Amino acid sequence: MIGMSFSAFLVLLVAGAIAAFVVHYLFRYRLLEGIDGFLGKWIAGWVGAWLGSPVLGHWFERLKVSDVYLIPALLGAFAAAFAITAFGKAAAKAISSKLG
Repeated sequence: MIGMSFSAFLVLLVAGAIAAFVVHYLFRYRLLEGIDGFLGKWIAGWVGAWLGSPVLGHWFERLKVSDVYLIPALLGAFAAAFAITAFGKAAAKAISSKLG
């Protein structure tokens, strides 16, 4: 999906936004408060959605929009949005334990 269409880009953008919204506002799993934490998760969610189909495979042909398989894209988006926050929290904890 290196040479993706604009509609595929938008589908991935929406998948990343859904994952970022759920992780940031509904699960309230945050490293940074406010819009900057949400935007960081959104970017990570887009990358995760972009990598979702190539890594996880092509599932459910009926849920394919603009050559994007939605289930693997959403799973990748949620995994990336969660992972970026978990990594940030672990790094902050490791740095604070060395300083204190």
